[in-house]
Amino acid sequence: MAWQGIEGHDAIAERFVAAHARGRISGSYLFVGPPGVGKGTFALALAKSLTCERPQPGLVACGGCASCVQADAGSHPDIDVVRKPDDRSTIPLDLLIGDDEHRMREGLCWRILLKPVLGSRKVAVIMDADHFSDEAANCLLKTLEEPPDGAAIILVGTALERQLPTIRSRCQVIRFAALPTDVVRRLLERETAAAGTPLDAATLDRCTRGADGSLTRARLLLDPEVTAFRSRLFELLAMRPLHGVDLSRETLAFVEAAGKDAPPRRARLRMVLDATLDVLRHASRRGVGANTGDPTLDRAAATWTTDIDAAATAVDRTLDAADAIDRNANLGMLVDAWTAVLEEPRLGRLR
Repeated sequence: MAWQGIEGHDAIAERFVAAHARGRISGSYLFVGPPGVGKGTFALALAKSLTCERPQPGLVACGGCASCVQADAGSHPDIDVVRKPDDRSTIPLDLLIGDDEHRMREGLCWRILLKPVLGSRKVAVIMDADHFSDEAANCLLKTLEEPPDGAAIILVGTALERQLPTIRSRCQVIRFAALPTDVVRRLLERETAAAGTPLDAATLDRCTRGADGSLTRARLLLDPEVTAFRSRLFELLAMRPLHGVDLSRETLAFVEAAGKDAPPRRARLRMVLDATLDVLRHASRRGVGANTGDPTLDRAAATWTTDIDAAATAVDRTLDAADAIDRNANLGMLVDAWTAVLEEPRLGRLR
């Protein structure tokens, strides 16, 4: 049975259960792994269990005590959750140490020093840990190095390389893997059935096959417009010579169709970049006979196998573009620059 209903990460749950039984819960953790695999969900469930007044065997929250009720409501006084605002490219310093008028009298670093209200432990969860400014990360170092007794701080990110070395060295790193395809399929099937929109087997297979172990990506692929553009993207990437102008124009049209709000636009462009990375990375695996079962993806990847160095460079440029999304770059200019370097991968890095 999955730990607290969270599938795909039982081995990690067992590590925490064993550590808790020995009284060895660390003060600072860094969760890393692909987006959309449940790292944040796991962190919140762990925070709930660690503050539960009547924890069950296996470090399972009881679900009925005052602590669990407030944790579920998002109002627990001893669980502090910090997220990057949608309109910011980094986690604001104010969320960690207060604004200019309240430095170290507000913010996470101050609140975690306070005595617990309901129990004996405080837990802080920092989502979007990939998006610390250097200044914010440095302000957090002292708290990570010497958290208060009984406190636990959990940072949730995607890759070690996106954290400062000083952050990495102060945290116990927990690595989350992509979800198995059958787990993504089961979760998506359960989720859509509960919402009253059950899916047929063919749709489930299509969405999970393109999800690359991410439930978030599987949800995106439920949108027929997204699925259609993904197939069109693979066709554009398979063209030789690659038509950068067409790729740019069609990508921008797809992104802008999400509406005027920036978050859904960024989500669509991120999907485009993730799908491109699928092509480029699969190109490097085709040399050992790998096959995805998706003919359009396989055809696109095959066109990049003639120059693996160019494919590897294009991977780097696409990752640069993904980072630029997180820095709130102008999406039109970003798409133009990205498609230009895909057309000629040996051009300079994106700025």
